Amino acid sequence: MRVLGIDPGLTRCGLGVVEGDVGRPLSLVDVGVVRTSAHIAVPDRLVTIERGIDAWLDEHRPDRVAIERIFARSDVSTIMGTAQAAGIAMVCAARRGLPVALHTPSEVKAAVSGSGRADKAQVGAMVTRILRLEAMPKPADAADALALAITHIWRGGAQARIDQALARSRPARPARPASPEARSTMGAR
Repeated sequence: MRVLGIDPGLTRCGLGVVEGDVGRPLSLVDVGVVRTSAHIAVPDRLVTIERGIDAWLDEHRPDRVAIERIFARSDVSTIMGTAQAAGIAMVCAARRGLPVALHTPSEVKAAVSGSGRADKAQVGAMVTRILRLEAMPKPADAADALALAITHIWRGGAQARIDQALARSRPARPARPASPEARSTMGAR
């Protein structure tokens, strides 16, 4: 499975592509950030982010997209920009019919480090170790994007297989006969 992790942000939008499966070593495909200047109007910044994400989707052709779920912080302007960038990321993936998963920061931290309260340095160090990299990805937004992709492969991939197995194990439900009211309107055509 190939997953594009996206750490949304209006100034720096982290992007990281990881390939692998549960129980097997994961590998880095690519990592980077889309940057926008605070001196540019927000709509233009969002267009830059959209174009950057589209380019990554075209180049790397992921099977799934994992995006950080936005949570409440004290600075409303930061939340708004992050939410806008996350929305752009979802639209880019949806346009291509790619499944999108949202993971909370604490879920990602727990998946890669074992603690939902890990700091950015701990997450970066674990991403470096998990992907067998020589150096920690910089900036932190890039490492966070890789952590999102890793989390999705480990958790999302496993959950998808569980859901598929449950669906196969359930007996097919017979079709319900139409109600008398529905039958009377069907025959009226």
